[in-house]
Amino acid sequence: QVQVVESGGGLVQAGGSLRLSCAASGRTFSSYAMAWFRQAPGKEREFVAAISWSGGSTLHADSVKGRFTISRDNAKNTMYLQMNSLKPEDTAVYYCAARAGGLTTIPTTWNYWGKGTLVTVSS
Repeated sequence: QVQVVESGGGLVQAGGSLRLSCAASGRTFSSYAMAWFRQAPGKEREFVAAISWSGGSTLHADSVKGRFTISRDNAKNTMYLQMNSLKPEDTAVYYCAARAGGLTTIPTTWNYWGKGTLVTVSS
């Protein structure tokens, strides 16, 4: 099992940047694929980005390609989401997720979830 805790959210102006972190507990962090999802008010949870256990494979949603970058540091049991050129439509609660398997974009296929961190982008 793995427990995950997100941090780094906050209020930023459009065009600005933020870096989210997801700290994981457990000795097997490096065995898990990791992902970021987000959920805006009144909307369903949507896929943002995912990274394989080794960091060798990544996926990014079309809506964030070229602006967001997912990465991980297995030595620190931490995953990151660097968010640049933020837009008001990026406003959401961002969730970290983990699974013992390959990369998917479907929320229900991810087994472990954090409580989320709020990102607000003002126009």
